[in-house]
Amino acid sequence: MKYFINWFLFAFFILTAFIATPVAATVFEQDIVAASVERTTHQVTYDGAYLSIGYPNGDVPKNIGVCTDVVIRSYRAIGTDLQQLVHEDMRDNFLLYPSKRMWGLKSPDKNIDHRRVPNLQTFFTRHGLVLTTSAVPSDYKTGDIVTWMVSGNLPHIGIVIDRINPKTGNPMIVHNIGSGPEIEDMLFNYKITGHYRYVPAKYNE
Repeated sequence: MKYFINWFLFAFFILTAFIATPVAATVFEQDIVAASVERTTHQVTYDGAYLSIGYPNGDVPKNIGVCTDVVIRSYRAIGTDLQQLVHEDMRDNFLLYPSKRMWGLKSPDKNIDHRRVPNLQTFFTRHGLVLTTSAVPSDYKTGDIVTWMVSGNLPHIGIVIDRINPKTGNPMIVHNIGSGPEIEDMLFNYKITGHYRYVPAKYNE
């Protein structure tokens, strides 16, 4: 009996300790947070002009960019080229993307496709996880990607990081809505149109 009680207490202690200990951030979460927060140290003028860029790993000048460039540059910093991935998927599945319907395009354009929020939404839907678009802050985890509709017709995108606003309980977002990349409590400021998680394959190896 004494042995059983001791074993039970030991098992209970271990289980309690396990439940109470926060799960450590994954390597992906650590990397994408570091990359996205680093973007906020750059001076970037909001400019979405169409420019011819290299391929793969092409980019517009470092001093300009839009909301999608925050995501693109953050993922590129961890070794994932969304320009190439989106282009290749659109090349093989063009009609599954909204480019023809929204912009009248007849074929992929590697200069701009990956810099458009609706195309990124389609890519993340096809190759990542589509998550709930609730009004519950805890549903949005570190490394998640969120899209919004601003002013009724302007698609927007940002990355959830590992910081919580203690006043609101909302996770902070890295995004660029006009003033350059910044960290802001804005998750519920606009209508959420998408919630995704895209973990590059190398993190699952």
